[in-house]
Amino acid sequence: MRRTAGRYRRSDTVAIMTVVLWLLVAPLSGWAAVRLFGLERGWVAVCAMAFTPYAAAASVVPLAIAVLARQWWPAGMAAAAAGVLCAAVLPRAVGRKEQGQGPVVRVLTANLLHGEADAEKILSLVREKQVDILAMQEYTPLAQKKLAAAGLPALLPHRTVDPLWEGIGSALYTRLPLDPEPSRINPDGYRNTRGTVRVPGGPEVLVESAHPSAPWSPYAMGAYVAGQANQPPATPDGPLRILLGDFNATLDHVTLRRLIRTGYRDAAGVVGRGLRTTWSGDRVRLPGVTLDHVLADRRIKVRAAEVHHLPASDHNAVYAELILPTEG
Repeated sequence: MRRTAGRYRRSDTVAIMTVVLWLLVAPLSGWAAVRLFGLERGWVAVCAMAFTPYAAAASVVPLAIAVLARQWWPAGMAAAAAGVLCAAVLPRAVGRKEQGQGPVVRVLTANLLHGEADAEKILSLVREKQVDILAMQEYTPLAQKKLAAAGLPALLPHRTVDPLWEGIGSALYTRLPLDPEPSRINPDGYRNTRGTVRVPGGPEVLVESAHPSAPWSPYAMGAYVAGQANQPPATPDGPLRILLGDFNATLDHVTLRRLIRTGYRDAAGVVGRGLRTTWSGDRVRLPGVTLDHVLADRRIKVRAAEVHHLPASDHNAVYAELILPTEG
């Protein structure tokens, strides 16, 4: 009788372990399938995709437990999910600085959080990094006044700006000659200031401060999807393009991956800094995600990319050194 009870207890333990493992493996397997095939639909899925690097890190836990417990079916599913998620995420941490003979352009992008970001910190980065092109999002009349008082126009005299309230403003300041173009207007009114930068010894470059609408609620999904689609594709057989800004999307969102496939590369990912986070929430502190990017035409080489803390903003600033192809 005691032996029978012991067998029942062992059987019950195995059954419970199997159920627990499947409860751990199933969500990660679904996550991996959504990421692999770009199936995110609806607000919850879009928001969840931003945290894919955390899911990739977590995916090894049920795999290890399943292997130790000799639960081979859950182990197989866990291995598949971990493989998909890690294959999507890890290449961003592996890269190298590229070299080239063309002119170097130093770019910086910063979301100012409704103009509240520390103007002196921005000026410090511009000076320290010898920035040639500065893109700013959520650029307001207040930000314009603060930056002017701090001396930004003297450092970057060429500009095209849309100083607007409610976080929809945008600006481009450059050290190089700039031919402004009318701002691109995204759904919900968010502006992309843009223009053609003339680089001595190099080709002209179309530069844009990108800021499509965020998926901040289920009701904002229409503007989010339309805003992502409104970003300009690369022109690999035409002029060079650089998009830099707050894309409100990570490299795990299918919308941004589609844009990149037109002929861009993410500068931070090229040099192995693609897992550095740039946003962690303004009202509620969340695990950091990477919403801010420098997307450069694939003909442009990336010499460096860095993420810098920006006081009084909920975003970090992103800096990159880009090597343009030589003229002709």
